[in-house]
Amino acid sequence: MRNMNADHQLPKPLSLEDIADAHQQAVSKLKRRIVLCGGTGCIANNSMKIRDALVAEIEKSGLPVEIELKQGELDHAPFEGTYVSKSGCQGFCQMGPLLRIEPEGIFYCRVKLDDVPEIVAKTLATGELIDRLVYVDPTTHQSYPYEHDVPFYKLQTRVVLKDSTIEPENVEEYVAQRGYFGARKAILEMQPAEICQLLIDSGLRGRGGAGFPTGLKWKFTLASKSDKKYVVCNGDEGDPGAFMDRSVMEGNPHAVIEGMMIAARAIGADEGVVYVRAEYPLAVQRMNRAVADAERYGLLGDNLFGSDFRFRIRIMEGAGAFVCGEETALLASVEGKRGMPMPKPPFPAQKGLYGKPTVINNVETLASVPYVLREGAAKYREVGTEKSPGTKTFALTGHVANTGLIEVPFGTTLRDIVHKIGGGVTNNKGEVTGEEFKSVQIGGPSGGCLTPEMLDWPLDFDSLASAGAIVGSGGLVVMNKQTCMVQIARFFMKFTQNESCGKCVPCREGTKQMLSMLDDIIEGRATAQTLDLLEQTAKAVQLGSLCALGKTAPNPVLSTLRYFREEYDAHVFHKCCSTHECKALAKPEIVADKCRGCTMCARKCAVGAIAGKVKEAHVIDQAKCIKCGVCKEVCKFGAVIGI
Repeated sequence: MRNMNADHQLPKPLSLEDIADAHQQAVSKLKRRIVLCGGTGCIANNSMKIRDALVAEIEKSGLPVEIELKQGELDHAPFEGTYVSKSGCQGFCQMGPLLRIEPEGIFYCRVKLDDVPEIVAKTLATGELIDRLVYVDPTTHQSYPYEHDVPFYKLQTRVVLKDSTIEPENVEEYVAQRGYFGARKAILEMQPAEICQLLIDSGLRGRGGAGFPTGLKWKFTLASKSDKKYVVCNGDEGDPGAFMDRSVMEGNPHAVIEGMMIAARAIGADEGVVYVRAEYPLAVQRMNRAVADAERYGLLGDNLFGSDFRFRIRIMEGAGAFVCGEETALLASVEGKRGMPMPKPPFPAQKGLYGKPTVINNVETLASVPYVLREGAAKYREVGTEKSPGTKTFALTGHVANTGLIEVPFGTTLRDIVHKIGGGVTNNKGEVTGEEFKSVQIGGPSGGCLTPEMLDWPLDFDSLASAGAIVGSGGLVVMNKQTCMVQIARFFMKFTQNESCGKCVPCREGTKQMLSMLDDIIEGRATAQTLDLLEQTAKAVQLGSLCALGKTAPNPVLSTLRYFREEYDAHVFHKCCSTHECKALAKPEIVADKCRGCTMCARKCAVGAIAGKVKEAHVIDQAKCIKCGVCKEVCKFGAVIGI
């Protein structure tokens, strides 16, 4: 095995073409390449240990193996063995750890350490497929041994995630995919105003949630006169169930850097900051490595591409406050202050980091920019809708067969995402029945619920706004019919109440009062006045809060009240939860026709609330019952209901 260390200085500045040609020359000599998913989820399931085991097993078989292609030299020694590399998150998290074998395109999922000897002995040695490792569709039961045929991937359009399958810690491989060509074009061939106009023409809108036109934001910052300007990458992704930005930073960090370089050229900045959550250690590590490699290759620093343009980037770890996703709170945190939002105006474009004009874009937005520079505005607009062009990444989670990270054009319907890419909605046993869909929470704590009637709506900024929801950062939480929507509203309200910075009264006190009212509803204390007051308070918080956290915190409450009012009414007026998730409202009963009189429930009841003779139907005393659910757990005949 040859472990080719990249920690050496480059002999001379290299052109992008030289770097790309050198890498392609090395790759062309490979007999085979094995790619292990190196995203956080697969690493947690031992994908890197599987990689090491593969290397050891291949060596044991007497075949040459490579774990890192040499960087920075044009005289790569010819190599005709197997290259075992890692990638970023490949998206199909439900099926991890993932393994891909090239050039055949063989796709194995849920690979374990014990599978390694067989993979080497069969697939690598003879080309034989291992059936148990091939993906099988849960509804059609069809096998898909090759990645390009897997429905989860086939129905996506990958732009930002396209390069997440390359080695994320190899700058040469990124350049070989035409990486940094867009930055060079922006620096050497375009004026700042031209870059801003190109982004405006492309229609690229901010992927952090608000959807503000990226080029327009840059144009405003360019117009601000100052001796110093900054570019800030917002990697403070805090929505529950969202991991899009984390995966992009882990899998394609150089795209983020290149996007920042282009933004810097567009506004006249010479310094950038990437603000990453400390809870994302792998993203921090790979972003730091990418910055160091870019500097070593002369892609960051002074006199970039032989020009007088200079730009440097530093990585900063955030402390994990959800409010720091708001741009002014983020800037305060970068400056070493408590992360709290500030009133606007002035906007960061006029007065941002350290009081200087600043552009703030989120990770996905910046990673989209190089494609626009390389391919042009018209090409970028070929997918998506007129007002929401391009693609969007979503974290697909919840009651769905195929969870993971996806990228689809704006305008894709919810039905296609949930039922085709996602493989269908599952019940609480994990089974796809085709009749379980109830709702999707989109946009996280700031978003809203979409109902079955909206399955065929195109997902874009404008259509979601009309439904009382937002794209947000891109979380999609699918819920089945066994989900209590009042509980969902309470979950997100508790999150935003905990994350409120406390600066403004509407958010600090309003979210607390809304949470208290939701508790009253699910615990059976609410009245008709509670519902009226809940809605009034939600609208007051929405209108009166200082920042986007407070203004959007009531969205889950307002959207569930709007679309699932009957569930709220059942909780309040009938003291009943149809999904039996609210234990305080549970009314456990024993169905006489199903009860066999085995006495198991009576023997296990801790408070003696169940009475009945052997081989006769039993009865629950509602006055004594504490609704613990033990009776339902131990009943072998499904006779206990209502809890």
